[in-house]
Amino acid sequence: MKNEIYPCLWFDGQAQEAANFYCSIFPNSKIITDNQMVVIFELNGKKFMGLNGGPNFKFNEATSFVIDCETQEEIDFYWNNLTLDGGEEGNCGWLKDKFGLSWQVVPTVLPKLLSNPDKAQSVMQAFMKMKKFDIAALENA
Repeated sequence: MKNEIYPCLWFDGQAQEAANFYCSIFPNSKIITDNQMVVIFELNGKKFMGLNGGPNFKFNEATSFVIDCETQEEIDFYWNNLTLDGGEEGNCGWLKDKFGLSWQVVPTVLPKLLSNPDKAQSVMQAFMKMKKFDIAALENA
């Protein structure tokens, strides 16, 4: 028996637009099925459902998606694309896209830097002042 688990994202009539937007940003992504009510899509091989549920519910920071990034170029790419056309920059690597969905664009080196007792405090102070993470600044903190 296959009990697949995947998120359902509630949109106010923008599920298809959102799915197309996300698929244009993430590699290995595609629309699987699409009708007026529901769109099933994959982002980097992971399944999602977009539901045109109406205006009753909005996204909030209680749910966010984390994007691990190896390089500054990856951070810049995801940050710049997800904040396009009305997205909002947050603090400490958080942002909201134009649909209000929260994302965390995080360098993979961050846990290593925070686990170094000689650097952890200065790294924490550095990233608390950042919006988009700057890997070089974190490494030099």
